[in-house]
Amino acid sequence: MDFEKEVYINIGKNIRKYRIERGLSQEKLSDLLEANSKFVGHVERFERYISLKKLIQISQILNIPIKLFFETDN
Repeated sequence: MDFEKEVYINIGKNIRKYRIERGLSQEKLSDLLEANSKFVGHVERFERYISLKKLIQISQILNIPIKLFFETDN
């Protein structure tokens, strides 16, 4: 797997992890981002790339440092 894809997969996994910890549905988080209702699901499953702007917004909504989205399970 190439490095770029691996980074986006980790971001998606971490968005899911912290979203669930905060008790938010994919639809609710998408709504808070003023995005399509399926946006977060697409990002979490790596069906869509996420912009830095949206990533910053998610970190603010979830109240976590943006660097946590880049952590790996290793």
